[in-house]
Amino acid sequence: MAVVDRRRFLQLSAAAGAGAYVVSIGTLPAVAQGRPGADPFRPKRQFRAMWIASVTNIDWPSATGLSIEQQKSEFIAWLDLAKQLNLNAVISQVRPTADAFWPSPYEPWSQYLTGTQGQDPGYDPLAFQIAEAHRRNLEYHAWFNPYRVSMQTDPNKLVPTHPARQHPDWVFSYGPKLYYNPGIPAVRRFVEDAMLDAVLRYDIDGAHFDDYFYPYPVAGQELPDADTFATYGRGFSDIGDWRRDNINLLVREMQQRIHQHKPWVKFGVSPFGIWRNVSSDPLGSDTGGTESYNANYADTRRWVKEEWLDYINPQIYWQIGLAVADYAKLTPWWADVADGTDVALYIGQATYKETSGVFTDPAELSNHLTFNQDYPRVDGDVYFSAKDVRTDANGSTSQLVQTHYSRPAIIPVIGHLGGRAPQHPGQVDGRRQDGSVVLSWASPGDHGRTQDRTTSYAVWRFDGHVRPGARAFSDATNLLATLRRTDDDRQQFVDHDAADGQRYTYFISALDRLWNESPLSGPVQL
Repeated sequence: MAVVDRRRFLQLSAAAGAGAYVVSIGTLPAVAQGRPGADPFRPKRQFRAMWIASVTNIDWPSATGLSIEQQKSEFIAWLDLAKQLNLNAVISQVRPTADAFWPSPYEPWSQYLTGTQGQDPGYDPLAFQIAEAHRRNLEYHAWFNPYRVSMQTDPNKLVPTHPARQHPDWVFSYGPKLYYNPGIPAVRRFVEDAMLDAVLRYDIDGAHFDDYFYPYPVAGQELPDADTFATYGRGFSDIGDWRRDNINLLVREMQQRIHQHKPWVKFGVSPFGIWRNVSSDPLGSDTGGTESYNANYADTRRWVKEEWLDYINPQIYWQIGLAVADYAKLTPWWADVADGTDVALYIGQATYKETSGVFTDPAELSNHLTFNQDYPRVDGDVYFSAKDVRTDANGSTSQLVQTHYSRPAIIPVIGHLGGRAPQHPGQVDGRRQDGSVVLSWASPGDHGRTQDRTTSYAVWRFDGHVRPGARAFSDATNLLATLRRTDDDRQQFVDHDAADGQRYTYFISALDRLWNESPLSGPVQL
């Protein structure tokens, strides 16, 4: 019987039409198991996250005016869902509309917390979110929208102390919304300061922008920034080039300023999935859709090539085989852009299109991840948004998780951020207790830079009393869990799934906050 590789299989499947797959994607893991080396369906390292959107209460909080305990309970449920699905990060929106989910000296409390802009919710949501995410060993990326001020156009509906009312010359209305003007240098500096406040004061792991820079075009309307161009044009003759440079400056300066203070904090952007079409630029993708280069003046390819980012997370929100924007063409294009750089590539996945019915095949997202396996430059995936992940329309999330996330995964290292592998865990022992296995080991005596300290651990389990070779640790087949380091003198992990009468061999490895891994501990055999 002829063997069809993953890429050809997916192309044939797409050609067969939505819902008309003759061969089940679920048969592919068995094929992969027969290949030498690591199992691509159980990768040791992979970034796995979901967006938790707060604007208009998309995901969290589910409504304005909830009690503190209700808000906390809802957010914990999102984190527990992430752990249940073997995700290892969340990207939580904390500045949706020139406001804040923390006590900011720059901007008012968000209306999406209490229903009233500027009203103190009675606790610090950002601090709470970070603590609970880290408790579950999830990376926490704080998601900021740089320039959107309001989902409506009347500045007088903002609180009187809002910067947009204090500086009315800083804003313009366009379409149904209000925006800061990206062409004014004082505005750029202000929004950077407002976002950096969260970076500097809180223990976030990443700072994240979405795809909104200049607003997307509205039919029949021109951006009202001709006077700004005349005043701050910096010698540019073309207003489009000037607008792109304004966004370039924001991106470049944010990375520089973040790393000046906290070199371990990752800076990433999730742009629209098409930079330019090949019909517009020979370097562009073989697509025919909207271009971020002209639509919102985001020169995303340049950001990667100049390494102004630590990760790029393009929203490739289309299905395999879609003529105007084919996932199977855009993902290789982005992998090629990232190649030769130290910018991590995470793919934005449109889980919401499973809910809406735009994706007619419940296996679409799972097929995307299978396709990605042919492109090692793809380091992971992010799903929009949390409520759609939970909805699991037509079992789409369940199928993806069963096929690709059956084991935990460690987040890939981004080399230029530094860090170093910790010492291996010492004084490791184990015992059987009440039907479980309890492992414990000594806490390390950390010294030096924040990014070098042990932050978490990986627990590996093998059936029987064995001495596995290095290849056994090249994928996650035997990765049992990752857990956050505590402040206790000894660390502890309880394996509740250990079977009575079954012999096991365990190993522990330590990880710094940038996921550099130590050598393994000695074996514990029970």
